[in-house]
This record gives sequence, C-alpha cells and structure tokens, in this order.
Amino acid sequence: MDDNLATGQCLCGAVKFSISGAFESFFLCHCSRCRKDSGSAHSANLFSSTAKITWVSGEGNIKTFQIPGSRHVKSFCTECGSALPVSQASAGILVVPAGSLDSQIDIRPKAHICFSSRANWDNDLASIEKIGGLPG
Repeated sequence: MDDNLATGQCLCGAVKFSISGAFESFFLCHCSRCRKDSGSAHSANLFSSTAKITWVSGEGNIKTFQIPGSRHVKSFCTECGSALPVSQASAGILVVPAGSLDSQIDIRPKAHICFSSRANWDNDLASIEKIGGLPG
C-alpha cells in the first residue's frame, strides 16, 4: 500500500476504519495463540510503524484482549467477533488483520512465521482439492 487511504470494516459493518501510510511487513503466523485468534491454520497480519488508523464508526464496539505478561493482543468487534486492527503504542506498531481490509493491498506475505508450531494437519495443503465455491 502506498500513502493512499486503505479502508476496512468488521463482518457486520458496525466498525469501520481507514488507514493512511505504508505497511512494512506481512506475516502468516502459525503460533498456537494466532491459530486460536483466527480459528484457522494461521493469522495473516500486516504491520506498520508509521501508518495511522482512523476509526470511521463503531469505535465503541471494539474490545481489546491482551494475554497477561505477553505482547499478544487482539482487537475485535463486540457485535460480530471479527478481528480488527490494534495499535500497540508500547511497541510503536499498528497490526492489521489482512482479512479486515476492503481495499486491495500491494504487499504479499513475507514469510510463514512460527512455522514449527503449526497444526499437525497443516501440511501439504496446496495438494488438496480446490473448489471454486461451496462444496455441493
């Protein structure tokens, strides 16, 4: 993403946001905490030390959870549970769940991180059948 505005929202649309600035990195994290956060094989998060977020609507619907004694933080919509960006002021970084963006981005994931912690079923997924829509 360049200095253009990127926009996003939660699944129910209660929380909307815009982001100005560039993302520096994009990682797919397979640690057990990120798997629990996402309910999937990994989280997909964008990181920026310079981008700024503006909450367009629904800021009161945001809840943030931090695992005590860790840097692991998750923000989500209290209405639909969708993952939302979180600004970690102490670390000086904005973390944006890639799936929460409505805008196209021009950065691709740089790496699978914590890959040695991946789920036992998360192997050779590229070889399984690909279905264009819902299974019949």
